[in-house]
Formats: sequence, C-alpha cells, structure tokens
Amino acid sequence: MCGIVGYIGHREAYPIVIKGLQRLEYRGYDSAGIALYDGTDIKLSKTKGKVSDLKERLENEISTNGTLGIGHTRWATHGVPNDVNSHPHYSNSGDLVIIHNGIIENYDALKKELIKRGYTFKSDTDTEVLVNLIEDVKKNENIKLGKAVQIALNQVVGAYAIAVFDKNKPNEIVVAKLGSPLAIGIGDDEFFIASDASPFIEFTKNAIYLEDEQMAIIRRHKEVKVRKIKGDSLVDPYIQELQLNLEQIEKGGYDHFMLKEIYEQPEAILDTFRGRLLSNEAVIKLAGVEDNMKKFLAADRIIVVACGTSWHAGLVAEYIFEDLARIPVEVEYASEFRYRNPVITEKDIVIAISQSGETADTLAAIKLAKSKGAFVFGVCNVVGSSIARETDAGAYTHAGPEIGVASTKAFTTQITVLTLIALRLARAKGTISSSEFRHHLIELETIPNKVKEALESDGYVQTISDIYKDAKNFLYLGRGYNFPVALEGALKLKEISYIHAEGYPAAEMKHGPIALIDEQMPVVVIATKKGHYEKVVSNIQEIKSRKGKIIGIVTKGDVSVRELADHVIEVPETLECLTPLLTTIPLQLLSYHIAVMLNKNVDQPRNLAKSVTVE
Repeated sequence: MCGIVGYIGHREAYPIVIKGLQRLEYRGYDSAGIALYDGTDIKLSKTKGKVSDLKERLENEISTNGTLGIGHTRWATHGVPNDVNSHPHYSNSGDLVIIHNGIIENYDALKKELIKRGYTFKSDTDTEVLVNLIEDVKKNENIKLGKAVQIALNQVVGAYAIAVFDKNKPNEIVVAKLGSPLAIGIGDDEFFIASDASPFIEFTKNAIYLEDEQMAIIRRHKEVKVRKIKGDSLVDPYIQELQLNLEQIEKGGYDHFMLKEIYEQPEAILDTFRGRLLSNEAVIKLAGVEDNMKKFLAADRIIVVACGTSWHAGLVAEYIFEDLARIPVEVEYASEFRYRNPVITEKDIVIAISQSGETADTLAAIKLAKSKGAFVFGVCNVVGSSIARETDAGAYTHAGPEIGVASTKAFTTQITVLTLIALRLARAKGTISSSEFRHHLIELETIPNKVKEALESDGYVQTISDIYKDAKNFLYLGRGYNFPVALEGALKLKEISYIHAEGYPAAEMKHGPIALIDEQMPVVVIATKKGHYEKVVSNIQEIKSRKGKIIGIVTKGDVSVRELADHVIEVPETLECLTPLLTTIPLQLLSYHIAVMLNKNVDQPRNLAKSVTVE
C-alpha cells in the first residue's frame, strides 16, 4: 500500500526513481508523483493514474536533471485520487517537499491549529498537514530539518514512513518510520530509499531496515545517522546483506507476475521445506519450534491471526493442527481481533501469518497478544519485516518475492510451513505414530512434483475460463481441508476478475446458497477422493438437479464426479491433509485466465494493495 522511492548521490536520480516506482506498482496505488532537485530548485510532477501516465506527463512538463529525487505511488486514504492529492507535497514556503505512507490520525486537529497560524492547504491529505507541521516547527524553533522532523513526529498520532528534504539543504534527505516499512540502500557515496529493496537491488546489496519510531538523516559523503524519535538517542544501524536478486523481481518471459508466481510454486514449496524436512532421517528441523518446544507442548490452544489469503492458510492449519497434533485452534481475522476484547492468557500461542510481514492489522494483533503474555510465533515471507522482528520466534516461508497483488505461492508455502509445524508437534506429543509421521514426510516431499502435474491442466482450465468468463456469479464448495480452499478460490476470482464469488462448506449449500443455483450459476466443487467424498458427490447431484453448471476438482482417475459434472479438472492423489496444496492450483489458474480474458489488470487489481500497512 503506497510506495516510496528516493535517491541521493552522484547519478541522475530520475531514472532510478521512475524505475523504482515501476517496481513498487505491485503494492497497489491510484496516483503517482516525483520531485527532483536540479541544484537550483525543486521540480515536481504528479498525476492521478499509473506510473506510465506520470512518466509521459513528467517528461513533457519538467526537466529530469538532478541527483536528488523522491517518488511516490499513493493509495488514497484522506482525499480522493486526483492530481492535487497525489504526492509529493510542498510546504507553504515551497522549501520542503515530502512523501508519506500511512495515516496521520490526528491530522484534522493539527490542520485547524496550522490554519490559525496562517497556513493554507491545497489538498485534502493528512500528508500536506504533516509537511507544514514540520515547517512550522523548523521556523519557530529555528532548528535543522532533522530535529524539526523529530519534534513534529512526536506530535502526531498514526502510522507513517516519510522522506522529506529541504531545497536549501540539498545534500540531505530525512526519513522516518512507524508502522510502514522503509529500507535504506547503502552504496558508494550514494543512498537509496524505498518501501522495500526491489527498487535498488541492482545498485547495492547492503540495506538498513528502519525499526518503528526510528528516523535517519541521510547525507552525501557521510554515514547514515539513525536516531530514536522518542528519546533522541543514537542507534547503531544494522546493515544487512540482501538475498534478493534482480531475476526474482522480473517477469521472466511470463505475461504477468501472477502467472509466473503460480508456476513458481513447485520450487517455492521445495525451498520452504528444504533443509527442514529430512524424510530419510524422519526429522523435521524448525529452529523457532525446537527452541520453544516446551511452550508449544504446554499450550492450552493456538490462536491464528491473519488477513485475506493468509487467513485462509490459517483455516487449513486449524484442520492440520487439530487433526494431527490434537491442539485446539481458533482462527481470527486480525482486523477484528483486538476490537472484540479477546480472552488471551499466558498459556496461549498466537501464530501470526502474513506474506509481507508488514500487515498493520496483524501487527496490532501481535502487540495485543504480547501484552497479555501470550507467546507469539510469526509465519511470513519477507526477511527482516516488522512481523519477523515483533514476534517471539517464527519461520520464513522462502517463497521468494511475490509481486502479483493476488497471493498464490504465498498461500501454498504458508500451508507448507504450518504443516511442518503441526507434524513436528504431533510427533513430540505422540499423537502420531513414527510410521505415520514418516509416511507424511515422504508424501510431503512429493508435493512439488505433484504441483507440477496439477499445472498441466492449464490448457483445459483456459477452455473452461472462456466458457464462463461472462458469468456474473460463482459458487465454490469444499468440505473439510478443502473448505478453506473454496474460500481462497472465490477470493482469487473476486480480486482480479471482479466477478462476485462466494465460498461455502459443501454441506452448508442446502442451508441457503442452494437458492442461488440455476442454469446460469457456475459451481466449482472440490471433490477429491480423500475426505467425505460420498457426501460431496451427493451435493453435486443436488446442484445437477437444479441445472447448475458444475466444475469439479477431482482426484486423478475419478469416475463418479465425471459422470455428473460439466467439466472435470484432475489433480494427483495425496494425503487428505496435503490436498489443499494441489486443489488450489486449478482455482488460481481459473481466476487468472478469466481475468485475462476480461482484460483486467491481473497484477494490480483495482482498489487493492499488496501490503496493507494501514487499518
């Protein structure tokens, strides 16, 4: 959600900033802008729309010279998406210019006070309030920009990642963070600023990730100086070496990042259990679990907190943990968790799941759980992210960068990690025999190749997509382990094709949704042989008798569903608890191809953001 890019150094800033904004388009946005300093004045251009619109406009209306620049992609919060509300924003004097991710919750009170002091505002944004607050502090206190930023931020309530500079001091950019991610790339007499490392990965492998309530003063010819916003103490920054490479964030010949990431799942799943799953030795190695095994074994229950696709992975985990390890599990929407006064004790373990590791609602849930004494375990994809730092322990998914807004490989790798945890706990508790344990490990090792086999249905899924691309509604049904997959399949279709879709437990169909079924309603039914197969076949017969169009996801070699369904997509056979890793594949492909056929923006669907860093 929103993207920040900045550069100060010896190169021309514009090519770096514009390309960086293009790399951050996956985060979701509705407008974009750039400010450049050419040694004399600030040149600014911004517009509603895409980075491509900004590039065309900017190159026609301003000079692109200058070795200092900041750029932004905005996802509207305060003020509608338009040119005026787009970032960057000037202060009233025109000396300061700022870009900002997040929300200043007390902006209205601050704005009223600034208006009393003679300030005027062109936009409806909280960001313009912030830059003028910084200017007001700087003038009244007669202090440098860095100190003014610090004092101003101590007056605001909310979340932010900001970059601000003063045209009267053009060798310096001041940045700060609370709740929104911010990385600083360290080069040779040059510095890069971004919401993540993707905009500067070809220039440097060294980066500082600011912690919450930290700010940094970035000057040419000097080391980055990091301070705590509260207390003003200096911080010794940790410079880490990035593992990301350029190939991972390019499309690699695919038409869309989403399709690339769907096809990366065999390798991503393999990378997730590589070095952790040793079937020959009947061993699972997860340091975060092993180091805290006593807490896991003593837990009264596990509470999973997550949002969106990660929440669906949590629902799959509920079945796995309760089935294998016999530990009670509750799965909570992180966005609702802290607002309902949940009962949390020191005997609870909270598992927080997030692809980005920056999800604001999930971070808030983590903080609440820790305040109640619960042990918090994180499952995320991004090394060094906020959730990785805030949790007591955790496990990375190793999915690699996921650029498409609609999660695919994040979902399957999250399920993979959660399955490993459940199996390890089941063995430690003795709720699974040694032979069953080894059998699960051997079967899990086959999943990457079975995902490859499931991907072979792509051509047939395209044919089905062409038949149903104009449908107005879809229904997705599954039972047991595959009920969350039905939810996830419906979410994918909604996210990128904008077709209304609902996921239900198959047994619940007759308790209401059956009223929707007619000859115009495509119904996707997950009907693998493992898990209540006969019951699902009965549900399919009920759909057929009402003339619904049936798309069945079945185990290879299935006969019964094939006789009833209009279309059948096969997946390889596996253990019931591992079926979600396979049944989700054709549903991802179905949503992708329908969206492409409808000419939708698959990687950047409207109104959505990859990383939701505000509530």
